[in-house]
Amino acid sequence: MSKRIEARDLNIYYGKFRAVEDVNMTIEPRSVTAFIGPSGCGKSTVLRTLNRMHEVINGAYVEGEVLLDGHNLYGQGVDPVEVRRQIGMVFQRPNPFPTMSIKENVLAGVRLNHQKVSGSSQDDLCEQALRGANLWEEVKNRLNLPGSGLSGGQQQRLCIARAIAMRPDVLLMDEPCSALDPISTLAIEDLIGELKENYTIVIVTHNMQQAARVSDQTGFFNIAGTGAPGKLIEMGPTEKIFSKPDVQATEDYITGRFG
Repeated sequence: MSKRIEARDLNIYYGKFRAVEDVNMTIEPRSVTAFIGPSGCGKSTVLRTLNRMHEVINGAYVEGEVLLDGHNLYGQGVDPVEVRRQIGMVFQRPNPFPTMSIKENVLAGVRLNHQKVSGSSQDDLCEQALRGANLWEEVKNRLNLPGSGLSGGQQQRLCIARAIAMRPDVLLMDEPCSALDPISTLAIEDLIGELKENYTIVIVTHNMQQAARVSDQTGFFNIAGTGAPGKLIEMGPTEKIFSKPDVQATEDYITGRFG
């Protein structure tokens, strides 16, 4: 069951440095939201606060709230590990565990979280996740071979399968295609379109055409200058952001005048 995410008065820090200031936004369930903007403007930092990955960095913390269907993920007594189970993450570079088989990679998160799954259920879960990531037909006869033997695009879909196996409500993707060739990129984009039927998806991308193709809603982040905090400048339906944004800076970025 996909869920709505809201950020309220979100300020993100690395020690004393405020990296991102005053983010307020709503991410709708069963949709794809893209974060765009120049390098260093806080897109990936904001993404990582949505499942509390930000705070694994020493000295990093947030002020404000991130709500998942009304529950504050930064509330007292909230377990960050449970948050990361509910809100899965796929990183920029495919990162399958090199010593594990394809099947072990898919089930790695489930096992790390000490979720009890019997042998036959493991097989079912593995197949479900790989089908969900559109990879089953390509790997079903070599599940016991190393995941590192797959192509880059297949490895990224394996990482998506690993995230899906955790049965999250939300999937975060940090530039999931930046290390991939055009054919693999298309496969991931098609997959994102299918996955949004069941998940809330947030994607960071430097590729404006990709944002226009895959997302329902787009948030444009910008930065006033070196050392200044990143800000969410504008957010709205992708079609509107790309055709008639409210803010001049958004239009300047989208039309390639900077960034």
